[in-house]
Amino acid sequence: MNERKTHFGYQQVDREEKTRRVGDVFRSVAPRYDLMNDLMSFGVHRLWKRFTLELAGVRPGQQVLDLAGGTGDLAIKFSRRVGENGRVVLADINEAMLAEGRDRLIDAGCAHNTETALVDAEALPFADNRFDCITIAFGLRNVTDQPRALASMLRVLKPGGRLLVLEFSRPVSEPLSKAYDLYSFSVLPRLGRAVAGDEDSYRYLAESIRMHPDQKTLKTMMEEAGFARVEYFNMTGGIVALHRGFKS
Repeated sequence: MNERKTHFGYQQVDREEKTRRVGDVFRSVAPRYDLMNDLMSFGVHRLWKRFTLELAGVRPGQQVLDLAGGTGDLAIKFSRRVGENGRVVLADINEAMLAEGRDRLIDAGCAHNTETALVDAEALPFADNRFDCITIAFGLRNVTDQPRALASMLRVLKPGGRLLVLEFSRPVSEPLSKAYDLYSFSVLPRLGRAVAGDEDSYRYLAESIRMHPDQKTLKTMMEEAGFARVEYFNMTGGIVALHRGFKS
């Protein structure tokens, strides 16, 4: 692939064009994002995120960065775990998603130990060695230059800190893979049209999942970025995987 090109779903586009188009997608879906997550996953995304919380091992007083944190469901839970002396930064590149997340943090009573930040994951505007834990849930596949973003995350982690990447991945069985494809490309866009009034954005989301690296490839990418002790955990038959790596 031309270095100036990348994929937007199944299309090849300029890197700047992908950033703009991804922004348009999430501005469109932001108001119904949480409802659509529940409908698309039949509520199972809550279990995936609960497992992420447990493996994050966040303790009182720690600093957490929730990247591509959207509407703040993980950030709210981290806020309660870090306590009065900890800090959670809810960060997103999309202003519409971040506005939804900011409102939810306030409504949940988490304003005292949280903040929001409009950031690009490829160039995080934070000091070196700041965070004990970074999470990015269902966001890495939308990043244009993933190796650059992983390197940026490593830089702002403290030594011994950990990165958790929760993302759609590859089903481990062929029958499940076929059923998942049928659901993704037949049901999901129609659901997006009916509930969010946006069929095209949900077709892109299905395509972006197929273009995302599989479990082993993402593990290798994290290792090449400098993460140590990288491992992954398949959930729901590999439809989703949680990768975890540490900064030495």
